[in-house]
Formats: sequence, structure tokens, C-alpha cells
Amino acid sequence: MLKSGRPAFHHFCRPGALALMAFVVTDSCIACKYTDCVSVCPMDCFVEGPNFLVIDPDGCIDCSMCVPECPVGAIYHDIDLPEHQRHFSELNATLAKHPGWKPITQVQSPLPGYEQWRHAEDKLAMLKTETS
Repeated sequence: MLKSGRPAFHHFCRPGALALMAFVVTDSCIACKYTDCVSVCPMDCFVEGPNFLVIDPDGCIDCSMCVPECPVGAIYHDIDLPEHQRHFSELNATLAKHPGWKPITQVQSPLPGYEQWRHAEDKLAMLKTETS
């Protein structure tokens, strides 16, 4: 069921697509954690960790509504991931089920200090997986 109360439609992958999931959050989100994307997700498939958001592949319907909402360009379709970020498909799927990580459906403020990390690249080493 969608947030609007309408029933969810059955989703079919694009012909020839062999993706594990539709959309993936990449390291541009780490240490920033903007949440504009969660407010437009009709399936509530975003999951929140200490300093990163992921998309639960079991819920994503490939609608792409989240992509333009991300101010740092952290969200890609799985088949469009840059080669050096392909591992984020599996990481999103794993962290979406990680103990302590919770679904997020409401917009929140970005993390303190997000301005300094907004344009940084290769932030995977900064990822925190354990909630305190």
C-alpha cells in the first residue's frame, strides 16, 4: 500500500536488467545524511544508520522519485553505478537489514558538519554501521 492509500502496483524490471535492486545510495551520503529523498519515496524503503541512508531492495519499485531530491547526487540506478561504486548495491542490501538500522519516513536535518563533507569523495572509510 502506498502512503497515499492507493494499492502498490506490481513492478517489472526493465528488459535485460539484471540488477540486484533498482536504486542505490552511494558514499556521497556518508557524513551528510540529507533526508529529502525519504519524503518522496512511495514505498518507504529508506533505512537509516548513524551517518548514512540506504535503500531496502525489497521495497524499491524503481520509481526514481528520490534521485532528484538528493542534493549531493548520492542515488543511482543500480545499472548506472560508476564502476568504483558497484559494491554499494550489496552494501545497501546488507545494511538495510542491519540490526539497529531503522526505516526512515520523515525528513530530518542533515548531520552536524555536513557542509564540510558535502563535496568530499571516497567517504566509505567514514561509514559507521553500529548505532550507539
